[in-house]
Amino acid sequence: MIQETSRQPRISPLAGQPAPKEMLIDITRVEREYHARKPDMDDPNQRVAFGTSGHRGSSLCGSFNEAHILAVTQAICDYRSAQAITGPLYLGRDTHALSGPAQRTTLEVLAGNGVETILQRDDGVTPTPVISRAILVHNRGRQQQLADGIVITPSHNPPEDGGLKYNAPNGGPADVDVTEWIQKRANELLGKDNATVQRVPHATAIKAATTHHHNLVLPYVEDLRNIVDIAAIRDAGLTLGVDPLGGASCPYWEPINAIHKLDIVVANRTIDPTFSFMTIDHDGKIRMDPSSPYAMARLLALKDSYRLAFANDPDADRHGIVTPVGLMNPNHYLAVAIDYLLQHRPRWPVNAAVGKTLVSSSMIDRVVANLGRLLHEVPVGFKWFVGGLFDGSYCFGGEESAGASFLRHDGTVWTTDKDGLIMDLLAAEITASTGKDPGQHYCDLTSKFGAPLYTRIDAPATPARKAALGRLSPDALKASTLAGEPITHRLTRAPGNNAAIGGLKIATSSGWFAARPSGTENIYKLYAESFKDQAHLDEIVSEAQEIVSNALRSAPSS
Repeated sequence: MIQETSRQPRISPLAGQPAPKEMLIDITRVEREYHARKPDMDDPNQRVAFGTSGHRGSSLCGSFNEAHILAVTQAICDYRSAQAITGPLYLGRDTHALSGPAQRTTLEVLAGNGVETILQRDDGVTPTPVISRAILVHNRGRQQQLADGIVITPSHNPPEDGGLKYNAPNGGPADVDVTEWIQKRANELLGKDNATVQRVPHATAIKAATTHHHNLVLPYVEDLRNIVDIAAIRDAGLTLGVDPLGGASCPYWEPINAIHKLDIVVANRTIDPTFSFMTIDHDGKIRMDPSSPYAMARLLALKDSYRLAFANDPDADRHGIVTPVGLMNPNHYLAVAIDYLLQHRPRWPVNAAVGKTLVSSSMIDRVVANLGRLLHEVPVGFKWFVGGLFDGSYCFGGEESAGASFLRHDGTVWTTDKDGLIMDLLAAEITASTGKDPGQHYCDLTSKFGAPLYTRIDAPATPARKAALGRLSPDALKASTLAGEPITHRLTRAPGNNAAIGGLKIATSSGWFAARPSGTENIYKLYAESFKDQAHLDEIVSEAQEIVSNALRSAPSS
């Protein structure tokens, strides 16, 4: 039996240092393998697998190759046909090396199926939130000829990775029933060597009557005044900096400056598919994660040059906020953003709830309760916020991994996918409107509600024990106390929507933990928070592992 002890992340000696040349990917090889390598359908790791953010993998491992994209795109075309989705499909991509080849493959299949496709002109890149917003704007007031979208991105994953995700007509990440349908159909096609995939040559696809090249930058940038108080930012004259981390937001910041008469300094304008300008993340990999102080080391070194600085990952659906003190923890910024927005958006419906993932900080719970607003706690994954943001029953949706979106000034939907750019600009708005940066606001919150300590660690678990963790019922949890306090909540379903957590969460008056299995590794993820001190947090973690272990031992084997 695997011993279930915590496995704190081991910090690489390269963490925070510039990426050495020997670590950079060979783009020619990555692209060659994309086209040449065929997946082994007997290997589960080489089949199409839609996680919470679409299908991801590497061409070097046989998990993200042309065959996968042909199959997935044809499956999406088949799904659109089955659902009578006949409007345009918005197609975007980020700056990863595989995103260009994958977009070309995708367009070949879309054109082969006669799907009207809209993409950025001049072979440009497009952030995830821009695609989400474009879908929603097109579909506003429509019942027929609805639009949807595809974004080619592996998010903040290393440079050798590729990814593809499907956004439904509601603008957000497709729900699990949709992705399961697409996944099943794609693997059926792969199993038959993509024999029935409809495809035309790229030279034909790019000039097809169904392919339209639009400027997707300007409509999004011009619309920003309806989501953020641009005038307050402009009038404050703040020194602001941004590092797009070589991603799809790069072409957006100069138009933002020009159209809104701002002066945000773009600290790094480089777009390089090897991401050679990055500093190494905690585990020794190149990863464009704006919530990692190691990946953000270059911008952090410039923090004294700006009143506020920010960054985004390659598809710009995540944010990182840098104050003169340093990089803010995403949980801290979410709490500040919610506290500010609920007091500075008078046109928002008073009954609209704040959505948070159940592994986000309980500081958010205290902020929302203090303002007399509703809080909905949902399982991990931004898809759980889509419906609420779409119909306005959620005014804000945020997750602990630095992803969030919120409503327009008038209380209508902006995006139903994460938007890192508006979270950047909101930080500037907060600073401009209040005279305090988000870090200072968080200090004010801790003075009022306490200063929580938060951690996430990994513990080894066999596939069988991971499956058992996902099947747990509250009755399997025998403990009555956690770290010396009575247990007030024992959850295997999220209180906000009664959806299965896929694990469990235990809470007391001043602390909690949540455990859920990893979808890709033989581990379970343990999240914990204490509103007391480090000793209390350590006690929560220790007892949490014992509670989980005991629950798994008593759980049914099937």
